[in-house]
Amino acid sequence: MTTTLNEINAPTAAPLARAGFAVAAVAAIATLAVAAVVRAAGVSFDIKGEPIPLLAFPQLTFGFSLVGLAIASVLTRRATRARTTFLRTTGVLLVLSFVPDLTSDASASTKVALVLVHVVAAALVVPVLARRLADRPTSAVA
Repeated sequence: MTTTLNEINAPTAAPLARAGFAVAAVAAIATLAVAAVVRAAGVSFDIKGEPIPLLAFPQLTFGFSLVGLAIASVLTRRATRARTTFLRTTGVLLVLSFVPDLTSDASASTKVALVLVHVVAAALVVPVLARRLADRPTSAVA
């Protein structure tokens, strides 16, 4: 059996998964804290007159952080430039995550607060996962 350079340099799934679950938990706590502070400062999280429950923030953050982990895991196995592809993909997804916030029937302060929560979560999760992804060298075509 032969071992290629890509197999030697490829990160294993276990450290990525451990880091992913850990940072998902940290991000969930952080977004809960940000939402609680924002709410305590007097910003409502009402959309169409219905309040967003405070516990929705960590639940959704944890869930979508795991989606990011799944994307990172797939890219680790399939993409030659996993880190670069992951960073580009998550950047686009972050910007797209602003659309519902900015187009919702909510006050301007609520919209800003919701975007802030997305940015906090991404600022925590994306770098941790990206650090564990490799951009494997591409072989030169002769």
